[in-house]
Amino acid sequence: MKLFGPLPRIVALAGLLAVTPMAAAPVMAAPADVALLKSYVGSWKGRGTLVGAESESVVCRLTLSEGNSEKVNYSGRCTLAGTSLAVNGTLAYSDQNRRYEAAMTSNVTFSGLAVGKKSGDSIVFNLKERNKDEAGNDLTVTAAIVLKGSGKSIGVDFQVVFNATGEMLKASVPFSK
Repeated sequence: MKLFGPLPRIVALAGLLAVTPMAAAPVMAAPADVALLKSYVGSWKGRGTLVGAESESVVCRLTLSEGNSEKVNYSGRCTLAGTSLAVNGTLAYSDQNRRYEAAMTSNVTFSGLAVGKKSGDSIVFNLKERNKDEAGNDLTVTAAIVLKGSGKSIGVDFQVVFNATGEMLKASVPFSK
């Protein structure tokens, strides 16, 4: 398998953005939890490197805005060698589940859900999902996103493993306002 054809690039971008801020509806979230999420509202830019058989630059934009019912909405786009992926979603804190939750949809067949945990003034989301890409290849996406320092920065690390071959794509993208 050639790791940097159009389809694997889209899968890799989907993996990156699958963990970029996302969420489900809260049930009367605590004011401090909502305030922490809202501290990330604004325009963010990120640049990193996708590493596999070859290395390529990844450039991302992300906009977080206040939503309804104590939610934070987001819209993002990443490009890699002419391939583009757009995602949309919502961040929220669920008192009922006692956690931050994240969900997203994309312009490809990938969608994701992640659970976030507060650590100091940061929120750490982890995602591990096994799925198939548009060509039917079995893959595993593992990712972590850290919303750091009460709105100061966002970091995304992810890995896509093509289960049949063991081939892997990895990226780390730091975001700043």
